[in-house]
Amino acid sequence: MGIVAEDIERVRAATDMVALVSERVALRRVGTRWVGLCPFHSEKTGSFSVNAELGVYYCFGCQARGDAITWLRELDHLDFTGAVEALAARVNVVLRYDDDQMAGPSRKRQAELAEAMKAAVTWYHERLLGADDAATARRYLRRDRGYDGETVRRFRLGWAPDGWDALVRQSGVRPELLVEAGLAFRNRAGRLTDSFRGRVLFPIYDAGGRAVGLGGRALPGAPPPKYKNTQGTALYDKSRVLYGLNWAKASIVERGQVVVCEGYTDVIGLHRAGITQAVATCGTALADGHVKLLVGFSRRIVLAYDADAAGQGAADKFYDWEKRFDAQISVVSLPAGMDPAELAARDPEALRRAVEEASPYLGFRLQRLFASADLRNPEGRARAAEAAMVLVAEHPDALVRDQYVMHVSDQCNLSPERLRALVSPQRHGSDATSPDALRGGRPGDRRGPGLRAPARGHAGPGMAAGYSQAGPQRDYTDHPLAGAPAAAGPGGGAPAGARRRQPAVPLPELEALRLAVHRPELVAERVHPALFLSVLSRQAFEQLASSMTLHDAMDQAPPEVADLLAQLAVADSEEDADDVLRRLLDRAASAELVQLRRHARASVGVGTGGSGSDLAALSERAAGLQRALGRLRATEPGAVAGAPMTEVEAQLLALLVGSPSVSPGPAA
Repeated sequence: MGIVAEDIERVRAATDMVALVSERVALRRVGTRWVGLCPFHSEKTGSFSVNAELGVYYCFGCQARGDAITWLRELDHLDFTGAVEALAARVNVVLRYDDDQMAGPSRKRQAELAEAMKAAVTWYHERLLGADDAATARRYLRRDRGYDGETVRRFRLGWAPDGWDALVRQSGVRPELLVEAGLAFRNRAGRLTDSFRGRVLFPIYDAGGRAVGLGGRALPGAPPPKYKNTQGTALYDKSRVLYGLNWAKASIVERGQVVVCEGYTDVIGLHRAGITQAVATCGTALADGHVKLLVGFSRRIVLAYDADAAGQGAADKFYDWEKRFDAQISVVSLPAGMDPAELAARDPEALRRAVEEASPYLGFRLQRLFASADLRNPEGRARAAEAAMVLVAEHPDALVRDQYVMHVSDQCNLSPERLRALVSPQRHGSDATSPDALRGGRPGDRRGPGLRAPARGHAGPGMAAGYSQAGPQRDYTDHPLAGAPAAAGPGGGAPAGARRRQPAVPLPELEALRLAVHRPELVAERVHPALFLSVLSRQAFEQLASSMTLHDAMDQAPPEVADLLAQLAVADSEEDADDVLRRLLDRAASAELVQLRRHARASVGVGTGGSGSDLAALSERAAGLQRALGRLRATEPGAVAGAPMTEVEAQLLALLVGSPSVSPGPAA
C-alpha cells in the first residue's frame, strides 16, 4: 500500500523540525537558523543547520541534507513508509492508503484517473508519431536506439513537447484529474504546468494493462535530470509496479522465469531479443512489493542488472526474499560496463545465452571474485579464499554454505576443513571467525543494505564561497562555488570522501535563488531564467519554478543542484529583496550589453556581404538596452519591500528575454 501523497505533505507541514532534531542534537538559534553538531560525522564546531519554516536540514561539513522523513530514515533505519507513519503518529495525522479494497467513491475516482492517464498516453503517442516538434525524438529512437515504427507502437512510446502546458491546453482532460494523476501541477507561481516536457515517454502499465504512470527520458544534450518518473499517486506506487509486466506476464508463466532489469530501454531490448519475460523497476531498487508481485507469476527471479550493480551490498535482502517468498534469485553475468539494452543491440544471442546461464546470487559473486583474483600462487589463493569465505558466511542456510565451501576449496586448492573453520554459525556473533571479524570490522558493523557506513570525517565547509555559517556576505563581487565536496550524506548522491568542483555561481544569483527558496511570491513575476548567467544557478531556478514544493525540487534535481538548494534553504540574509532583484537585472543586462557589442564588432570585421542588416539590428538592440539600463540605474527602488516590478524593470526584462544571445528558458 502507498500513502496518499497529500497526507505525506500534511505530515511534513505539521512536523516541528526543530523539536524532532533536538531529540538527538543540541541546537541553538542563529538568526533564522538552528545550529548544532552534525550527527552524521564527527566535528567540534557546529556545521549542521536546520530551517524550521521549510522543514529541512543541511550540514556544511559532510553535505548531509533532507527533511523530517529523511531524518528518521537515516537515524532509525526506517523505510519511507515507516518514517512517514512514525511522524504521522507524532503529529496526530491520520494517514490514508492506496488500497485495492477502497470504497465505491474512491474506486470511481481511480477509474477517472485511469481514463485521464489513458488519454494522456494516447495524446503523447500521437505526438511522437506525427508532430513536427517530435522529429528530433523520432530520429533519436531510430538512430540511437534502433527502434522501428513497430517497436514504438508496440510499447506505446510518446513525446512530451517542450512547452510549459501543451498537455494541459490540448488533451481535453480536466485540470484536477491531470494534477491527481501526476500529469500536471501548479508551480510555485500558481501556474498549471505539464509534469513532463521535452522527453521521450515510456507508459507504465499495471499487471492488468491499465496505464498508471509515465517514465520520461531526456534527449541527449538536454539539461538534467536524464530520467524523470511519475511521482506517487492514487494510481501509481513505484514499489508495487513493474514496467512491462502487462506484456511479459504470459511469457513469465509459460517459461517459469522472470527477468528483472533496471530500465525501460532494457526491457524493450530484452523483448526484441526474444526474452519476452522481462520487466523493470521504475526508478527504484527492487523491493518487497515487487518480489511479492512477481512470485505470483514465477518464483524463479533472474536479475539482469549491469555487471557491477547486483553484487553491492544486497546479500541480506536477497536471502531474506528467498526464504520469505520461497523464491530463487539468480544473476546474469553481463560484460563489464554494458547494460542489457546495449548487449541486445550488439549481440542478442550473447544476451540470450547470458540469461540461460544465470547463476545463483552467491555463485555469481564468487565467480566475479575468482575472475579478478590471482590464483597462480599460494598468497593469491589464500587472499581469494579469505574474501570468498566472507561472502559464503553471509548465506543463512548451513547446507548451502557447505556446498560453496567445497567450491572455494576446489578453486583455491585448500582443504574444506580449513575453510569451514572460517565460517561461524553465529553470523552476528563477536568471535574472531564471524563475517564481521573476517571483514576486519566491529561486530554488527556490516555493510549490508540499510545499514550506515562509519561516520564521515569532517570535509571542510561545503557552502558556496562568499557565505559564512552566520549568513551570506553583503558584497556582490563574483565568487566561485568552488571546493564544495560532493554530497555524501543522507539524500546525497556521491560516496563518502568524494569531492566535486562545482561551477562558479555569482553572489547576486545566489541571493536571488535564496529569495526563490524562501519567498517565491516575490520572484514569480520579476525573475526569469535568462537573468542567471551561471549554468548551475539557472538549473536551480528552473527546478524551483517547475516544482510544486521545495522538497519536490530537491528530490528531482541533479545532486549538485539539490545540494545548492539545500544550502540556500538554511542560509540567512539581511539583504533587501528589491535591491537583490534590481542588482540581478542590472548584472544580466550589463553582461548582455557586452555580448551585443562584441557581436557588433565581429559583424564589422566580417565585411559587407549581407552583414549590414545584422549590424544595424545589433546596434539598435544594444542602444535600446543601454537606454533601459540607464533608466533603471537612475530610478529609485520601490519604497515597499516586495513591491511589483516597475515599468522600467519590466521593459528591461522584456528586452533581455527577447534577446537572441540569451537562451530564453522557461518562464517562472
